[in-house]
Amino acid sequence: MAGIRIPGSRLAREAAEFAREASSETLFNHVMRSYLFGCALLDRRSVSYDRELAFVAAVLHDLGLVEAHRTPAERFEVDGADAARRFLAERRVPAERVDVVWDAITLHTSTGIATRKRPEIAMVSLGSGLDFSGNDLQQIPSGMREEILAAFPRKGFKQDALSSILSLCRTKPLSTLMHPFAEVGRRHIPGYPVPTVEDLLLGAPFAD
Repeated sequence: MAGIRIPGSRLAREAAEFAREASSETLFNHVMRSYLFGCALLDRRSVSYDRELAFVAAVLHDLGLVEAHRTPAERFEVDGADAARRFLAERRVPAERVDVVWDAITLHTSTGIATRKRPEIAMVSLGSGLDFSGNDLQQIPSGMREEILAAFPRKGFKQDALSSILSLCRTKPLSTLMHPFAEVGRRHIPGYPVPTVEDLLLGAPFAD
């Protein structure tokens, strides 16, 4: 796809099918674009990485947005990582490989941290970030970009993502404490109950 190899191993196929069944078409297309864009960025930099591991982490990285995998209080990244861990453990994937996937998913919204980790972890953050906000889009050749978007069209991704963020903010607001999603909650939900970092600092029970 667009000159990028999609792994054909049994694990990769099962991970893609698991993500497809769990997700809406819009969300599934996003995780596939995240893999392809992330690979494109690393390949242009001649970075070596485990393509199967990167693919599995990428296609499973947003399971925490799916209601079936949400917990009452955890951040959505942790919910997604835990769901991926269960999926991989059932298939007896070695623990060290599971740990890489778990880290890639939990850190994918923390680009400044993820990009300092091993390539498979960095790739998920870079690819999903590019598809979410357009970061580094200019590094993807126009022909490659068009082929990826034709294969996995966005189908209203912006509004779908915003709806998912607001759903998290409404159903488990404290999971967004010190999380960028809290900004969305404060903008759209009157009386949003999550304190800011400044609120936490100034409300600390110290007499200084």
